[in-house]
Amino acid sequence: MKSHLLAIGLFMVSLPSIGQKEHNQNNYFLNAIHSETPVKLDGKDEDDVWEKALEITDFWLKYPSSDRKSTSKTTVKAAFDEKFLYFYIEAFDSTNTYTAPSLKRDNSLVYADGIAIVLDPFNKKTNGFGFNVTPNNVQSEYLVEGSLEEVSFSWDNRWFSEAIRYDDKYTIEVAIPFKSLRFDAKTTTWGINIIRSDKKKNEFSTWTNVPVQFAATDLGYTGTLQFSQKLTQQKSNIALIPYVTSELIADNMDDYQEPKMTILPFDPEPSESNTQFKANAGFDAKVAITPSLNLDLTVNPNFSDVEVDEQVTNLTRFSIFFPEKRTFFLENSDIFSSYGAQPFRPFNSRTIGLDKDAQPIPILFGARLSGNISEKTRIGIMNIQTGKKGDFEAQNYSALSFQQRFGSRSFIKGYFLNRDATGLKEEERISSLEKFGRNYGAELNLIDKTGSHMGWLGYHGSIKEGIDTKNSFYQGGYGYFGRNFSGFVDYARFGQNYYADMGFINRLETHAQTGPSYMMPDTSIRAGYQQMYQKTSYTLRPKESKLKVVSWALGLSHYYVWFEDGKLSDKTHTISSEMQFENTSYFKVEYNIQKDNLRYYFPLPSEAPLSPGTYNYDNVNLEFTSDSRKNAVTSGGFTYGKFYNGKIRQYNLNLLLRKQPYISTTLSAQLNDLIFPENYGRTSLVLIGSKIEATFTDKLFWTTFLQFNTQQNNFNINSRVQYRYSPMSDFFLVYTDNYYSNSFLNKNRAIVFKWNYWLSL
Repeated sequence: MKSHLLAIGLFMVSLPSIGQKEHNQNNYFLNAIHSETPVKLDGKDEDDVWEKALEITDFWLKYPSSDRKSTSKTTVKAAFDEKFLYFYIEAFDSTNTYTAPSLKRDNSLVYADGIAIVLDPFNKKTNGFGFNVTPNNVQSEYLVEGSLEEVSFSWDNRWFSEAIRYDDKYTIEVAIPFKSLRFDAKTTTWGINIIRSDKKKNEFSTWTNVPVQFAATDLGYTGTLQFSQKLTQQKSNIALIPYVTSELIADNMDDYQEPKMTILPFDPEPSESNTQFKANAGFDAKVAITPSLNLDLTVNPNFSDVEVDEQVTNLTRFSIFFPEKRTFFLENSDIFSSYGAQPFRPFNSRTIGLDKDAQPIPILFGARLSGNISEKTRIGIMNIQTGKKGDFEAQNYSALSFQQRFGSRSFIKGYFLNRDATGLKEEERISSLEKFGRNYGAELNLIDKTGSHMGWLGYHGSIKEGIDTKNSFYQGGYGYFGRNFSGFVDYARFGQNYYADMGFINRLETHAQTGPSYMMPDTSIRAGYQQMYQKTSYTLRPKESKLKVVSWALGLSHYYVWFEDGKLSDKTHTISSEMQFENTSYFKVEYNIQKDNLRYYFPLPSEAPLSPGTYNYDNVNLEFTSDSRKNAVTSGGFTYGKFYNGKIRQYNLNLLLRKQPYISTTLSAQLNDLIFPENYGRTSLVLIGSKIEATFTDKLFWTTFLQFNTQQNNFNINSRVQYRYSPMSDFFLVYTDNYYSNSFLNKNRAIVFKWNYWLSL
């Protein structure tokens, strides 16, 4: 299998992309001229340097099609001095009305009008930076991971902008400190692209011609930013971010044991409240070891200001993957986290400093060294020490990773991970599995110049005391991603004894009952498996349509899972059809055919767990979204059909009401009505959520989450006020409260005040 996949991969990179022209970066040229004096940032082009600078215009349409030039005129000029990189942008428009959902930072241009600047300072297509500005001067900054076409809005840094709205256009002036970037002063040629979002037309345009099937931020399709002279190397590139917190916590769960099945009726007795006051302090630091290598340090970090996870209903036997949101782990995170294929990740930073219920475990200190050590080589080194909390022993986490690029976009990468329980006394005994966990692996990724052909191979192993068999997993696949036709196939095999203490592998452990009754205990059963996932789609992109259809995609996918003995575990076949319309509305319908071979009791029905055996079932799923530019937006869908030996009726409804750009309220509800035969009972799982956002100014924000989840027997309130009194410096006031959803008795509550300050040295 491995050799066959490698042969396919090597063969595919030698093929030209079907119907796809090879991108030539030199066809797009933006000259950044040197300014003798600092540019006055006021959104106007009155500085002398803007009179001398040559502008670029003539953008390509990116969406809904990429085969013609944009009719919306956009002009861009660039300049620089010893400290800043400057841009002046004019976006011409017929009106002075724009889609602006919020004044809050870090909102994607998918939902708002605005301009994005994408920079690749090393011009190596591996990683870069993005900076968005809206006509209301709302900023967003993010990291661009070239190999994954993904962006991370959780990355934060200091930069400056001003915007002015006129009757026929809006102008934006941007100043990006060189200290905020990772670059080499010897390199005067950077990769760059400019993206414009025009929501009235439901269009995206880009300076370079980015194929419609790829992300607008794809670093393989940048143009050239040419500096007119050598850059000034920044002598000091250090940011110190100290913080202070105070917390008032009331915990009512000391005497309470959570029931094993939260869907069963349960009325806990109230317990005495344990109220305590805590004060804390710590700091983060960012140090540029070299222009391209960054050291992140943290001492006693506090993540109380991080937005809560949005809860989901889980109808499977396996765990759910949640993304990382903590800033310390984000810069260059792809060096560590891009192994495997989501949700199978040998490294997942959420395992550090959080337990399985996302409750914090104290991090004492940590360090991350990441970035480029040469033009084609990136490295990541990390060490984190956590403290002891309850039965959870203190742990030390270490990670080492590298990426070596070759060819135009291909690369090979490898890693080593280590987790050790620390601080144990000789008389203390823990199981051999808990003492330590180590992982290693390597992956080969073959990508042609256009990004249309991709092939991948990976091998991963784990080390545990006393285990030396069935302790690896490997993976391989190939994909083609064209303008109309796309398809890929991926195969993976997981050994029963493969452990990823610092990762997320969601099918190796199955949540099950030990018998046919809930009077018997539940357990986690570990078993190896192999899987194959194949998906193909064909997308029609009509230039004109009576139905105002922008794209119509027809898809077919197959998912197979086998036990280690080769017998089928489960399989799913899906036929889908989805349409995107000119007014941004969306409709999708899919038909699923599934077969599950249960080897263990499945604890989902209310009266008794499903018995082992073979289950064949099918269902239909519909999804829709209305015009996302409006102040009232509806979305949702339903699933109707069979589910194991019963029936499923799943209803989803989301309603967004807003007064742009100041108030936004999202109401969401999901009901899963599972109707099983009489001896299993009927299970109804309810998930209701509400998110209220008020952006009073571009510096003062208030966000409140309300989440009612009967599966988790939890009602959560999280309310956060943020005041940005200086760039990247904030006051936070956070209130959080948790109740049992079936009785509304309080579990715990807390009020947290946090202050931090971004100090550039």
